[in-house]
Amino acid sequence: MSKKNVTSQSRRKFFKAAAVTGAAAVATVAMPNVGAWSAAHAKTVTLKMQAAWPSGNDPFFIMATDYVTRVNSMSGGSLKIELLPVGAILKTSEIADGVSKGVVDASHSVSAYWYGKNPAASLFGTGPSYGFSSQELMGWIEYGGGRALYEKTLKAIGLNVTGYFCMPMPAQPFGWFKKNVKTVADIKGMKYRTVGLATNVLQAMGMVVRQLPGGEIQPAMKTGLIDAAEFNNPSSDKNFGMQDVSKHYHLGSFHQSQEMFELQFNTAKLKSLAPEHQAIIKYAAEAANTDNYFKALVMYSDDLGKLMNESKVNVYQTSDAILSAQLEAWDTVMKDFRKDALFDEIIVSQQKYAKKVMKYLFMNQPNYRLAYTKAFGAPETVKL
Repeated sequence: MSKKNVTSQSRRKFFKAAAVTGAAAVATVAMPNVGAWSAAHAKTVTLKMQAAWPSGNDPFFIMATDYVTRVNSMSGGSLKIELLPVGAILKTSEIADGVSKGVVDASHSVSAYWYGKNPAASLFGTGPSYGFSSQELMGWIEYGGGRALYEKTLKAIGLNVTGYFCMPMPAQPFGWFKKNVKTVADIKGMKYRTVGLATNVLQAMGMVVRQLPGGEIQPAMKTGLIDAAEFNNPSSDKNFGMQDVSKHYHLGSFHQSQEMFELQFNTAKLKSLAPEHQAIIKYAAEAANTDNYFKALVMYSDDLGKLMNESKVNVYQTSDAILSAQLEAWDTVMKDFRKDALFDEIIVSQQKYAKKVMKYLFMNQPNYRLAYTKAFGAPETVKL
């Protein structure tokens, strides 16, 4: 055999051995990872989440269900959230403490519901507007320093929770009245239902405010305990039967113009989960964020049409006179609350963000109302 043939055979043997060795090495590396993954996912982890909303056709419970469905689906069954309606374990006012203490693992609610612990809670959804909507407020939370201030607020009151936000809500209606109200004089002395810092704002405008759970609003108005009320949107209001106690519905208000859902998880429980489960919980909120908003726009506009056409409700835009008075009232109320250093720090941060971001948006956005009016007529006159 020639030296050339010996060399060729040696090379072939070398590469064949290397291939076998490499394959074995890959198998050695890969197999433990697969085994570890299988062991970690052999048992489903179940979390109990209580919502602040009743089950059934309640729009907010439907949206809470949407979030839970995303988490359960994205985990492939290795993580399961069991969703409970309001009152199943905790009352609305007990939810934040219940999550913090581990009575339940998580909640689907709004930050205004723990306003009683620290008024700064209201600034993460039901505070003053500086030209921004809930979309931009959520932008401030994630990219304008808001998250650090949110966590600072939770720490200040001792809530052992980790929170995520989802679903930028459209501005809430001013609500249901016994007549068309156009001026501040029209609403002075009225007994009115709202929550959070809006309570202080509307009291500053001369209203007598009652803080009532959603399910108690319609009966209270029916019996005369209150003269007027707001909750959140046409779909929820329709479900409550507000059209049966009032035929005057005022849309658009600055009392709660940029709210969103708050998802709270017990921090210790969250940290005990596998990293991929923690990631799913976080990113499912972002997914639900978009879907819920799109769903809300269709649902609310459909139900507004039903209120107008089937229940003969008169729908108005809240007057500029009342809106301007609301903004003045916000300024008055803020003076006292801003004496608290943390509260003031949050306001300063929001104003800085709004001043920058909203300048761009206002300068860049065309007049969409003009385009709508050209296509369909003035919104006030369009029949749905």
